[in-house]
Amino acid sequence: MQPMKTFFTLFTVAILALALGAVAGRLWREPPPVPPLDTGAGVTIGDPMPDFRHADINGRLVAAGDFAGQPVLINFWATWCAPCVREMPMFQDYAETKAGRLELVGIAIDEPGNVREFVEELGISYTILIGTTDVMQTQQAFGNANGMLPYTVLVDAEGIVRWQHLGEVKPEHLEQHVTPLL
Repeated sequence: MQPMKTFFTLFTVAILALALGAVAGRLWREPPPVPPLDTGAGVTIGDPMPDFRHADINGRLVAAGDFAGQPVLINFWATWCAPCVREMPMFQDYAETKAGRLELVGIAIDEPGNVREFVEELGISYTILIGTTDVMQTQQAFGNANGMLPYTVLVDAEGIVRWQHLGEVKPEHLEQHVTPLL
């Protein structure tokens, strides 16, 4: 009788281990879903661009009103954010090819010294603004209540938000959402 009981115990443990392994394997292979964009704290598509005011890398104050009458692509980023760093050369190329038709603005959530060094190293020439907690408030006003990076917003020439994107921007995003507005 004892060998039969041992067999059933081992069999039950084996079945449980297989089931747990299958569940763990599935969770291991599938990345967790990105949380939905919480726009409750700010604008959504179709709303007017919120006001903001931040210093550029030279200390000059730049306000939202400085971009009135022209489309502006605003990208929230940080030097320590890998996807942010990957998309910056693409943004630089895009800004150069769309010069005069689009203003590209990078708003860094970082220390001024880090940002200045980083921008010079990469050869970024589009407008870069810097801040810490004030930039977090601006990002929330633009609809990213979670403060995740990178976060990009397109505002048309009339000052209306036309596109919001949480995560790394790819060239096809620019071609699909930005270029048609220019």
